[in-house]
Amino acid sequence: MIVKSNWSYCNCSSSSDPYSEEYGNAMIVRAHPLGTARANNNVNVEGARRPGLEPCIGLEFDSADDAREFYSVYATRVGFRTRTGQLYRSRTDGSVASRRFVCSKEGFQLNSRMGCPAFIRVQRRDSGKWVVDQIHKDHNHELGDVEESRPPILPHRTPTGRKSSAKVSSKSKLKFLAEVDDGQPCFSRSISFKRIKTGGDGGQPKAEPYAGLVFSSVDEAFHFYLRYADEAGFKTRIGQLFRSKNDGSITSRRFVCSKEGFQHPSRVGCGAFMRIKRQDSGTWMVDRLQKDHNHDLEPQTRTHTKSTTASKKFIDEVNGGLDTLDLSEINNGVRSNISQGNNIGSEWYHLLLDYFQSKQAKDTGFFYSVQVDNGVCMSVFWADGRSRFASSQFGDAIVVDTSYRKTNYLVPFATFVGVNHHKQPVLLGCALIANESKESFIWLFRTWLRAMSGCRPKSIIADQDMAIQQAIAHVFPGTRHRFSMSQIRAKERENLRSLSNEFKYEYEKCIYDSQTNADFNTTWNALVNKYGLKENVWLKEMYEKRESWVPLYLRGTFFAGIPLNESMESLFGIFLNAETPLVEFIARYEQGLEQRREEERKEDFNCSNLQAFLQTKEPIEEQCRRLYTLAVFQIFQKELLQCYNYLGIKIYEEGTISRYSVRRCGNDSEKHMVTFSASNLNVSCSCQMFEFEGVLCRHVLRVFILLNMREIPSHYLLHRWTRNAEHGLVCDVDSGVSCQELKSLMVWSLRETACKYIESGTTSIEKYRLACEIMREGAKKFCRQR
Repeated sequence: MIVKSNWSYCNCSSSSDPYSEEYGNAMIVRAHPLGTARANNNVNVEGARRPGLEPCIGLEFDSADDAREFYSVYATRVGFRTRTGQLYRSRTDGSVASRRFVCSKEGFQLNSRMGCPAFIRVQRRDSGKWVVDQIHKDHNHELGDVEESRPPILPHRTPTGRKSSAKVSSKSKLKFLAEVDDGQPCFSRSISFKRIKTGGDGGQPKAEPYAGLVFSSVDEAFHFYLRYADEAGFKTRIGQLFRSKNDGSITSRRFVCSKEGFQHPSRVGCGAFMRIKRQDSGTWMVDRLQKDHNHDLEPQTRTHTKSTTASKKFIDEVNGGLDTLDLSEINNGVRSNISQGNNIGSEWYHLLLDYFQSKQAKDTGFFYSVQVDNGVCMSVFWADGRSRFASSQFGDAIVVDTSYRKTNYLVPFATFVGVNHHKQPVLLGCALIANESKESFIWLFRTWLRAMSGCRPKSIIADQDMAIQQAIAHVFPGTRHRFSMSQIRAKERENLRSLSNEFKYEYEKCIYDSQTNADFNTTWNALVNKYGLKENVWLKEMYEKRESWVPLYLRGTFFAGIPLNESMESLFGIFLNAETPLVEFIARYEQGLEQRREEERKEDFNCSNLQAFLQTKEPIEEQCRRLYTLAVFQIFQKELLQCYNYLGIKIYEEGTISRYSVRRCGNDSEKHMVTFSASNLNVSCSCQMFEFEGVLCRHVLRVFILLNMREIPSHYLLHRWTRNAEHGLVCDVDSGVSCQELKSLMVWSLRETACKYIESGTTSIEKYRLACEIMREGAKKFCRQR
């Protein structure tokens, strides 16, 4: 049976109906915009109340809104109310991939909620359809009759701290609606003021917006638009905001008609709006305006008068003024993502502190810290002993993953991730970040550094945001900050989507194919001139920051081989993300972490018990097979095999210094310069693969073969890539390592070895006795060395 929704349902029983389809036992619900239902759709919404319309796995909709409406109708029939729950975004393009619609009593954020588990989740398929893929029908509370016409209204609260001379009607109501504009979450107020007064003179001159109108503040502009809307006969909402890419400050705002968009049946996609833009002087000017509506306007009445001062008092009570409020998100009715506010719900601290204490009882290396500001808990950081040890070995190149900010997050969960000796992502620490201020990130980075005994990374991959840039420069001076590629890709889609494919091809070629600074500058300038983009603000900013994202400028820094045109995969994968609810967080965190560590154990086992095939007769291949892990040896072996496709010619020699031109056979344009010093066996290549990845490139290997070198010098075999990277003292520590850092390396190496030894020794009585005997023998050897 096929049911066509959007408040008009049809019973398509005729086999000749072209809309009829069969999907086994699954019911398919197809949505159509209002007013586009077929002529024979003569069954109204009451038809949706019949027992046959039950949510089930496989139920299909044309849009997420239609799924929400269907679930609301079902809820009304059963006897509960609904709310829009979490949304999940695609990691490839940021679009909404799935949505949850929940019982209104889900969660514990309000006293009226009791953690009801009932919900449906719809997932977007490649066809564009939305299909129910998860469902839970049982409730943990009694069900009853529901008035479906009554919207959720926030109760009026008496303002504190300020007094207004204006009288506020006791019936005045302000309601918060979680809206979605173009797939992006935003926080909206729908405020109905039939008449706004500021004095007793019976009114004010008629408000009429026009382009160029200037206001001293956002509040002033907002209340002006309210008065204009009241006189014109429509209601308003606060729409999108836009931020500066330099410092994150708000640069423009939109105020829209309440019937803008299609997220609610009462909305008809009205295009009326007023946008204000911040000027250099600090004032706000109307730069865009659309007055025409696509619906009838209501005549002005003076019934139920409201006060402008009352509305301002309410705004001030919520957040101290509209100018400081980031209206980008609201989660299940709980305000979030407020500048300098706290994005972490208070219930998280109790859950995490209990978890931390239980972990410390089992893991002596477990570390956690809570930032406290004026007696209020803010950011939280933690790392178990395993993560701290991994930082001592693999903390030279780290990724600070704050991708939670791209979603309508419930929890600001961030991770520190490194690359282990198997080329796998490894956890180096976790955090909940209270807000996105410079101070929060400075505290976070300092705390991570303290937990890792002061071992500083050589490089950090993190977002481009100014607060993060400033915090890294403050805490890690000398550490190279590389911008997150996923964020850059998202910005490219946002800022370059209107440009031609020809431009995009030339843009990619300029970024990834430039070999020298001069090549890049020449190609970039030619590109922006050709397409008239010299004044493009985003391109100008990215050019100024080119040393933090263009491959040419990053190749000389060690990044553990994390590709320059890709982003590292999420460490927790499907187990954990920014939308994970509180009740599931710890369990999913443990599950995801255990899976990652199980994958590492499997690679450890494979390295100990398997051996790669040799494909050449070069002694250096046998040397590297013996030392490297399987994953790293595959990279080395590929470079070794490729070196036979290159021709090396000595072009310069002076004393012990020789220089070679290494070019690909049959391709004179692909060539690199290799410099070799016979006195200290130092070598360098213009491709800088060793500096970036820590493995010698094909060009250097070609020269080594020409020189008949039978072994690779030890300083080009990084200990972090070897099979024994996690055992014993690091043998190739840099000469600049401090005594404190060296001691930390020894402590963590011994501690991790002891932990593994203890785990094996407690599996049985026999192994326990063997472990005790081995330790006694070891103690005797220590005594003899004294």
